[in-house]
Amino acid sequence: MVPVLNEAPRLPMLLAALAPLRRDGAEVIVVDGGSSDGSAAVAAPLADAVIVSPRGRASQMNAGAAAARAPWLLFLHADTQLPEGAIHAIATSRADWGRFDVRIEGRSRWLPVVAAFMNLRSRLTGIATGDQAIFVRRAVFEAAGGFPGQPLMEDIELSRRLKRRARPDCRRERVVTSGRRWDERGAWRTIVLMWRLRWLYWRGAPAERLAALYR
Repeated sequence: MVPVLNEAPRLPMLLAALAPLRRDGAEVIVVDGGSSDGSAAVAAPLADAVIVSPRGRASQMNAGAAAARAPWLLFLHADTQLPEGAIHAIATSRADWGRFDVRIEGRSRWLPVVAAFMNLRSRLTGIATGDQAIFVRRAVFEAAGGFPGQPLMEDIELSRRLKRRARPDCRRERVVTSGRRWDERGAWRTIVLMWRLRWLYWRGAPAERLAALYR
C-alpha cells in the first residue's frame, strides 16, 4: 500500500510502474491522508482501492493493511520505485519480513554515500526504514500490533517489534527513492538532523518531540 499526502504529480508515474504487478495479481491500495491537491482522484483509476484515513503515515499504512487481502503486505512510499522482480522476491522469501536495499536519486553527490550507509546499517542492525519498502507477512504484522501510533520513527519501532520475532530478509535488489528532502534542506544538514533524531530516539525521546524537530 502507498500512503500519500499531496502527491498528485508523482502518482501517475508511480502507479503506472505498478500496473504490471496488478496484472500479475498484486493489490495496489492508495491511502490518502486528506490531500488538498486531488491525489485521491488521480489515484482512483490507477489503483485497486483508494481509501481515506486520518493523516499520519502510521495511521495511513495501518488503514491500508486492514483493507488489504493478500498474505503479504508491502509498504511503499509515494516517491519510491520498486526493483524489477520485487513481488517474486517477496512471495518466495522464507522470512517473516524484510526490506530492500535503497538507491537515492538527487542532486547531491553525497546521496550514494547516504544510501550505502543506510543499507549497511540496516543489514547490521536488522532495523529497516520506510524508504527501503518494508514487506511483512500479514499475520506477523498483525501479531506485532501494526505500526505504532506515533508521528515519526514508526518504521524504526515496527522494525524493533518484528526483529524480536526474526531477522529481516535484507534484499540486495534496490528500490529507487527520491532525494528531495536532502536536496531541499541540504545534504549535510539533513544527514546531521537524521542522525540526531535517531540518537535521541534511541535515548528515549518521545516521537512527538522528534517530529517537531524534524519539521
